[in-house]
Amino acid sequence: MRLVPWQPDDMLRRLDDVVSVYGEAMGYRSELLQTRRGYIGAHVRRAGFRAVATLTTEGQLAGFGYGYASGTGQWWHDQVRSALDDTDRHRWLGNCFEVVELHVRPSAQGHGIGARQLRALLAMAEGETVLLSTPEADEQQSRAWRLYRRFGFEDVLRQFYFPGDERAFAILGRELPLTERAPAEDAPRIVGI
Repeated sequence: MRLVPWQPDDMLRRLDDVVSVYGEAMGYRSELLQTRRGYIGAHVRRAGFRAVATLTTEGQLAGFGYGYASGTGQWWHDQVRSALDDTDRHRWLGNCFEVVELHVRPSAQGHGIGARQLRALLAMAEGETVLLSTPEADEQQSRAWRLYRRFGFEDVLRQFYFPGDERAFAILGRELPLTERAPAEDAPRIVGI
């Protein structure tokens, strides 16, 4: 496996693979995946866009992650902003990098890929804080929750509902830059494309 940085055109070129990994990891219905395809295609043009991908030795996409500068007028940003008080709006959204997606194919999970992707993505991120949303789950059982807690993400909002999704989400955040040392197996190994 190799971790590589992706430019917007790399993401667009592999959009079918990205949507496939996303669908497998999240368990979403196929009609929702087509909508997400359009969103992802638009996200690559946002300010501060950063992306990473994990490729197998055969070039198959095992996982990916991306984000960008969070700002007013963006759907996710505005939903979260409306739920925060003035102090938290300023703290969390004043100069924020938003981790939009971070996924690993279920068959490739449990090997540190998500941690390497997150560490590399946060190392490239610009901003004072980083926010992400994740479905509410048992923090001890969920790999995603254990990963985010290990990286120092704290609760910003809990039991948050986005319009159009019946599941509760947590909004998690941390300050940037990422300064703690990770175990050696989590150190990013980014190679050129």
